[in-house]
Amino acid sequence: MVPHVLVVEDETDLVELLRYNLEAENFAVSTAEDSDEAMLRIAENRPDLILLDWMLPGTSGIEICRRLRAREETARVPIIMLTARGEEEERVRGLATGADDYVVKPFSLPELMARINALLRRSNPQLIAAILKAGDIELDRTTHRVRRSGKEVHLGPTEYRLLEYLMGNPGRVYSREQLLDGVWGTDVYVDERTVDVHVGRLRKAINRGRAKDPIRTVRGAGYAFDEKFVTP
Repeated sequence: MVPHVLVVEDETDLVELLRYNLEAENFAVSTAEDSDEAMLRIAENRPDLILLDWMLPGTSGIEICRRLRAREETARVPIIMLTARGEEEERVRGLATGADDYVVKPFSLPELMARINALLRRSNPQLIAAILKAGDIELDRTTHRVRRSGKEVHLGPTEYRLLEYLMGNPGRVYSREQLLDGVWGTDVYVDERTVDVHVGRLRKAINRGRAKDPIRTVRGAGYAFDEKFVTP
């Protein structure tokens, strides 16, 4: 089952950024620009999680949150508030209204994805696999441990995130720019060649002896976790 996220946001560029990154992580995404459209989308297809902007035209995100919490069918849907308001009293107000989490703009995309996954694991565990498996490789998102053929593979934090990102969507080719955004975040500046360096480190760590390399290099495009990867 693919998790469904509703993005309620009136900034077009941000909506497209969120849609792109959520779909890259295998989420189904629907969007709404205001309260009326949001309530229509929810009535048509109740989402598994809502990303809700505080400052919307017309009815505010806070009021939408109140309405959703007052309805039995949406009372338990996880809500993450997106806002430029960072003051403590505003965070308290958002959480008191019924939001499950609160992210201040500009935010780190990897952090937001981690918060989304954490909320979904609590509210609907079957939607988010705690363990990713491919061939003889097993990645445990709970303990942040990786094993190959039953033996633990020691990875640095960046190599771990890179492997998790690639394993999350086998076969999909990610450009270096996409990997930078998804693994390092848009608020961190690093050169695209940094991706090649960390892919090399990841390969060195997981490919011992004659083990098959699960990471496919696509010339002129980027990298992918091989969807045909099987235990050698």
